[in-house]
Formats: sequence, C-alpha cells, structure tokens
Amino acid sequence: MAAMKRVSNLVEVLEQAVDQFGDRNLFGTKTGGKYTWITYRQFGEMVAHARGGLAQLGVVKGDRVAIIANNRVEWAVTAYATYGLGACLAPMYEKQHIDDWRYIVGDCGAKVLVVSTTATADKCRVLVDDCDELEHIIRLDGGDAEDGWGALLARGAESPAAPFLPESSDLAGFIYTSGTTGQPKGVLLTHGNFAHNVNAIRELFPIEAGDTSLSFLPWAHSLGQTCELHCMLANGGAIGIAESVATILRNLTEVRPTLLFSVPRIFNKIYDGVNKKVDKEGGFKKWMFERALENSGARRELSERGGSSWWVDKKHGFFDQKIFSKIRESFGGRLRYAFSGGAALSPAVATFIDNLGIMVYEGYGLSETSPVVCANAPGRRRIGSVGKPVPGCRVVIEPLPHILDPGVGEILVYGPNVMRGYHNLPEETAAVFTEDGGFRTGDLGRLDKEGFLYITGRVKEQYKLENGKYVVPAPLEEQLKLSPYINQVMIYGENKPYNVALIVPDEIALVEWAGENGKSKDLSVLLEDPEVRKLMEGQVAEHGRAFKGYEHPRKFRLIAEEFSTENDMLTPKMSLKRRNVMKVYGDLIATLY
Repeated sequence: MAAMKRVSNLVEVLEQAVDQFGDRNLFGTKTGGKYTWITYRQFGEMVAHARGGLAQLGVVKGDRVAIIANNRVEWAVTAYATYGLGACLAPMYEKQHIDDWRYIVGDCGAKVLVVSTTATADKCRVLVDDCDELEHIIRLDGGDAEDGWGALLARGAESPAAPFLPESSDLAGFIYTSGTTGQPKGVLLTHGNFAHNVNAIRELFPIEAGDTSLSFLPWAHSLGQTCELHCMLANGGAIGIAESVATILRNLTEVRPTLLFSVPRIFNKIYDGVNKKVDKEGGFKKWMFERALENSGARRELSERGGSSWWVDKKHGFFDQKIFSKIRESFGGRLRYAFSGGAALSPAVATFIDNLGIMVYEGYGLSETSPVVCANAPGRRRIGSVGKPVPGCRVVIEPLPHILDPGVGEILVYGPNVMRGYHNLPEETAAVFTEDGGFRTGDLGRLDKEGFLYITGRVKEQYKLENGKYVVPAPLEEQLKLSPYINQVMIYGENKPYNVALIVPDEIALVEWAGENGKSKDLSVLLEDPEVRKLMEGQVAEHGRAFKGYEHPRKFRLIAEEFSTENDMLTPKMSLKRRNVMKVYGDLIATLY
C-alpha cells in the first residue's frame, strides 16, 4: 500500500481516503440488532450527493452550515460536503438547550441547519425568524419530504457540484466552547489547523487500514472530531458508532475495536467495575488478581529500566491467559491501545488499565488547538504525564506570581494547530494570545527534563483559602471519584478557612452496601444515616491520602441529584459548571462553615 501523503486540508483527507481505501469498511451502524457497514466509496458518493444538495440550497464558499445531531453517518457526510463547498461547519449537541442553539446559529450566521429529528426541527422553527442568515432546516429523519435528508441527496445526485479545494488558511469550522464561564465562544479552526493534527497523529501513531474504533465521543467536540473522525478516515480505519453511552459495553463486544478514543470517565468506570467485581468474588480469585497486578507492575518497572526477567515474563503469560485476557474480552478482545484526553487521567487508573494489557496513551489539548498539543506515543510514554508536544508544536511554561510550586505555570502553546481566534470576539481573542503568538491555555502545568508535560489544574478554577494557600480542585475531585462509593464531587473553599465538598454517592454501590449491612435501601434515608457518613469519611480519607493538609475537605454534604447536562451543571463534555452548582447548592455549602 502506498504511503499516505501529507494533507493541507480536509477535502484532501477525503479524496485520498476514498481513492486508497475505497472498498474497505468505514462506518458501522447498528440496525435490526446487528452492525451493518458502508465502505469508503459509498461514503464518498453520499458526500458528493450532499455537496450537490447543499449547493442547490445556495451554500457557497464562506457560508456556514450548522448541525444538531449525535454521531451518525449523516453527520460525517454533512461535514465533508460542507468542506467541499468551501463552507464552514458549526456542530452542536442534541442535549444542548435551545438558547445555546439560538446563540450559536445566530453567532456563526448559519445559512442551513441540519437536525437529527422532526422533534428537534419543530423546536428550531423559531430560529428562522430569530437568526437573520438562517434560510433552511433539513431533517435527517425527513425522508423524501421537501426538507428531508433523502430529498437533499436526490437533488444533489441530479445536480452535482464539483469539490472546491480549500487553502490551508481557509476556515473549516467552528467549535463552540462549552461555556463553563459564560456564553459559548466560537473557536475558528482552519483546514490547516485540522490538517496539522492529522499529519502529526499519523506520524506518531501506527493507525492502520483495518483498525476499528467504537465511536461514542461526540464529534461536535474537537477530541472526537479530529482524533477519531478525521484521523481514522485519513488512515483507512473503520468506525462503529455506539448506540448510546448506556450501551457502550455491549457495543464493544459487537464492534470489537482495536483502538479506543475516550475520556478518563470511561477508564474510571473500567477501574471501578473490575475492582468491584474482584472484591465481590473475594477469596482465592481476589488473591490471584492482586498477584497478577503485582507481577504486571514488576514487569513494567523492569522494562522501563531496560531489563527483563524470565520468571516474571513466565508468570505474566500465565496471568494474562487466565485473568487479563478474560477482562479484555469484555472490550471485544482485540483492543491494541486506547487514547485518553479531555481531562487528566489518574496515574492509578492508567497504571491499572496498563496492567490489564491495554496500552493507554494519554494526551492533552483544547478546542483552540485543534485539539492535540501533546501526546504519549509508542516509544515516548510516561504514565502520569500527557506526553511530549506533537511534531510542529511547542509548549512553554509561563511562571505565575502566586504559584510557588517549582516549574509550575500557565501552559502556552505555539504551532500550526492554534486557532485563528474567537468569532466576533476580538477582545477575548487578544486576551488569550501573547505578543509573539503564543496561545494562553488557561491550564497549569510543568515540563520535566525530558519534555513530558504534566497538567496540574486550571488557572481560573484555582482559588485561595483564607490562609493564603491556593487550591486547584479538579485533580482532587478526580482522585476522590476513584472511590467506588463516590459518583461525583465538587470541592469548594474560595476565601474560606478550609475546603468542603458536595458528594453525589454512587447509588448502586451504596444501596448494595446498605443491603449487606441491614440498612434501608431508600437513598434519601441513606444520605442521612450516620453509618453512611462514617463510610464516606473513610472513603474521603483513603482516596485523599496524597492531598496536602489544607487541600482536604474537612466537611461534606451528601446529595442525591447528579450533576448533568439536563440540569445544566455539566457541559456536554462533562466538565463541571461550578457557578451553576453554586447557584443551586450555595446555601447548603454555606451551612458547612
């Protein structure tokens, strides 16, 4: 197979892929109880028809096409059809509020809005009046109706539009930030921004034609869009689309992926699930599992020092066959490695997954950097870090006066992956760029002597206690969530004498504990039970044992309500909207002081 050429735009990505991998499977969708697949060539034909259909609606170079849909074949078709007209894509989430849709459609100036369902289309009818540029709404479930997806493709098949080959500097799309601190900001990403990441990831990772992923990270977010959609397509991979987040474990055994693109939340669930099962079985099985983990750890330490042991390898072969391979079967049995991004992955979880025989490569980036800045990769991997800068990218740590930890400061990024700016927000754009063109990420981190980057928190999320000590809450929260009894947690202490926490218990684990201890299984009763409180105090102490003294939450309250996108306490990428939590629970937190 000929070597893949470097690309300068996303239209080249599609053309090269269809030409080189035409008969290979590209997208799999579960219908009628099983996965059915379309090939690269079939996808290319669908893109050509959609491109013609959008051209019939008047979409030309520089126009904007917006889409509200979860991951599906039509999402990818819309994206590449839009690129092929020199237009820009503005994706949104199905679970977003209509106020967000209204703002984004109006802000980007979308001419066409593609929506997943008739119900969504009905909600969005008012946007035609509210948003000056919006002229058409297309329903993916609309069939051959005038505004249906089928009719759009049919019109495009009758009146094809030749693909436009964009310049690297041309805009490809908007990624709207999730709005943890205000209105979403439209990140302007060029074809060159995306192409840099495609080329860099291809250089670092051996993604091969025939590799398969299970897609559940939203393509509306830059991690899923670039690293999975664009990069898998560019390298001849196949993408099985998960039915939903709730069906991921079942879909893993059906798609049997070789690669997995994920966020720490999924790996945390693997860690939690396996440990719960082992603890429940207990006895000899638990003893064997612990010995297997110890041996895997010893084998990795030897390997990191360039050594090996015949006896350790022999035991590893036994443990892998008898224990680890059976765990891996629950992920389809073919998983070669997994990518983690979007937030920091706990070193304990990364080590655990690694011990199971699943190589996890953690990376780092933001929507504003297309997104990948750094990544661990074969031959350059260090657990606990997010890797080294990818080719063409440079990272600088800028010291901050109130950060006393040696070498820790704000992460600045330089490179062709950095966005053009925020749409219609010149002051915000100016604020995040240095005079020499560096992008201020807002993240805190440090570089070690070998150039590996370690993330230590967010600049804006850190706060000062009454005693002058600075606290970065997110890493502390992630550590506490490793408890099997803690589902979610928010730590707070701004200008207060000490930290406190809101804890959402893991209801399944807590009810199971209640049954084993002769307690009521009513969650509202359990939240007020002194013995449950004692259990949680022990969990906070155990999983927070590495915290500095002033970082420990001295008091906490248990609450039943989960933080979610529905109650607007989580962003679509599952980041905590702290100020929204405070609006609801601020008075409750105040009672802890």
